[in-house]
This record gives sequence, C-alpha cells and structure tokens, in this order.
Amino acid sequence: MKYVLLFVETEEFEAELAALEGPDRQAAYAKVQQWFDDHREVITHHTKLLAGDTATTMRLDRDEPLVSDGPFVEGKEIVSGYAEIDVADLDEALRVARSWPACPVVEIRPAMD
Repeated sequence: MKYVLLFVETEEFEAELAALEGPDRQAAYAKVQQWFDDHREVITHHTKLLAGDTATTMRLDRDEPLVSDGPFVEGKEIVSGYAEIDVADLDEALRVARSWPACPVVEIRPAMD
C-alpha cells in the first residue's frame, strides 16, 4: 500500500536548523540522507519543497478563483517535503516515519494507486 509521509517543519525547528553552522549543519543533513538510504527499498519518490513563502494558493470556493501568494494556511507549521512509500500496511508506514531524523512532525496519509 502506498503512503505519503508529509514532513512538517515548525518555527522552532527552522530556527534551530538555521542556527547550525558548518559541521553541525552537515551532520544534520547527513542524518536525513542516511534515512533516505536506509529506506530506499520502500521509497518510490521524494522531494524537498521550497519555502512556504514561494507558494501560490488558488481558492476555488468562490464565484471567481482567488489567487494569492503564500501557503494555503498561515501557521507555525508548514509542509517542507514529502516521501511516497510503498509498504505492507500502516504499521510499517509508522515504523518508517518513526525514524525520521529531521523536522518534528510527520503526517502519514494513504495514497491511491
């Protein structure tokens, strides 16, 4: 079954990452790369999204579509990337997500084939 893991950054996490320098920042990114390497047999696709302020949102619940700059919600958490995985069930998806070494929130959603 396919699941999408949505990686969600908080303001606190973003500030902590920005404060890292040199070797510490490289070590943080190396942990993420290792996670992808460790789970490559179940990851079918993944990407890092650009910052939320690069988003464009179109609202279609009006007479005319409304286009605005920014993410669909203003908030302290923002989806920063995702990975699609193909695993047996939700329990396995949870095991994969539990080991994510970066941002502190992972939303797990079943995906249609």
